Amino acid sequence: MIQKGDPKIIRAWTFYDWANSVYPLVISSAIFPIMYEKLTSIKDEKTLQTVYDQISFFGLTFKNTEFYAYLVSLSYVVVALIAPILSGVADYSGNKKRFLQFFCFLGAFSSMLLYFFKPDNGGVAFTPYHLGLTILPLFFASIGYWGSLVYYNAYLPEIAERKDHDRISARGFSMGYFGSAILLIIVLVLTQFTKILPIEWAFPMVGVWWIGFAFVTFRRLPNNVYNRKVEGSILKNGYRELGKVWADIKTRLQLRRYLASYFMFNMAVQTVMIMATAFANKEVRGIQTQDLIVSILIIQFVGILGSFLFSKLSSKIGNLRALSIAIIIWIFLCAGVYFLVYLPWQFYIAAAVVGLVMGGIQAISRSTYSKMLPETEDHASYFSFFDVSEKIGLAIGTFTFGLIEGLTDIRTSVLALVAFFIVGFLLLLRVPKSENVY
Repeated sequence: MIQKGDPKIIRAWTFYDWANSVYPLVISSAIFPIMYEKLTSIKDEKTLQTVYDQISFFGLTFKNTEFYAYLVSLSYVVVALIAPILSGVADYSGNKKRFLQFFCFLGAFSSMLLYFFKPDNGGVAFTPYHLGLTILPLFFASIGYWGSLVYYNAYLPEIAERKDHDRISARGFSMGYFGSAILLIIVLVLTQFTKILPIEWAFPMVGVWWIGFAFVTFRRLPNNVYNRKVEGSILKNGYRELGKVWADIKTRLQLRRYLASYFMFNMAVQTVMIMATAFANKEVRGIQTQDLIVSILIIQFVGILGSFLFSKLSSKIGNLRALSIAIIIWIFLCAGVYFLVYLPWQFYIAAAVVGLVMGGIQAISRSTYSKMLPETEDHASYFSFFDVSEKIGLAIGTFTFGLIEGLTDIRTSVLALVAFFIVGFLLLLRVPKSENVY
């Protein structure tokens, strides 16, 4: 059993945000989407608008961003299917840190393999680009990243008192925003400004950064917090652990309703994070690679501010009210992007607002859920349901985004996200207030 509030353990825990946040920034938001769009499309030389974007994957043809959305969506489905089972096993066996390490290594090494990504169309314009197996590391990197977060998040109620959850969660996210921005700047200096390395070296750098700094976390975090002894079948007892947690969640109205709300609004938030670069590449007139990078850095640094601002706001008016304000801002933001964002300077403004509410809603969402949990030794299993609602939402969100784009256009896909936010907001209003969350 560890002592809650140990500053060394808390510092080590937040360092995993510093370590793994390079994946969502460099690979999900910045370098890989820009490179993917550049290598799988043809643009008009004058307007820089996309005029051809067809890709082929084992004989099936898609729009490039449509396929990207489907692939990432499938990775979320896989995590949603395996996370509850593995979390039950982790809680029963006390091996939460081992699972965290496994998914960390899977994500980091898969990120490195993106160095070999190279679509091919035989050098003939207006024929689909063939992706083949070189795109699959993106699928496994996504599983590694999101899978590791199940066990990482589950440590929060074990290492900190409830009253400190908002502050510590915000510190973790702010460290993630700052650390990943540092690596992105290093990547840009080495690959774009000095041309010392080709851009593909960004992906091995992500993997090395991720694993290297994760060892700071692994060295301090305990593995078997409650000194559990394994008896009998780990898998069978893992299932039993999971069933016990699910039976408890069904009796807790606050938890159930919060998970339903989180499912909806986080679906939209994460879809924005993944598809924003693709939207800008296709819809913002005259946008250049440097404009996209500047926008992403704006999101990162404003996100640090947003994490702490919403942490302070939640301490003043309560978690649920702070989340409601963040969702309302998101609704107006998505509607504004649909109607108003056509030029790079407009995209900069949108990026600043995204950063403000992105950092805030992520930090408060995690700490709000942790405050709602009962006193328990099964935190991984409880957080697996939190993460399953997140992953299924992500799968539906990215799949819907890709489907709507395939049927209409990518701008209409952005407008559809407004509906997710509105439903999430209405469900949040139904969450009962309590002493810990109000």
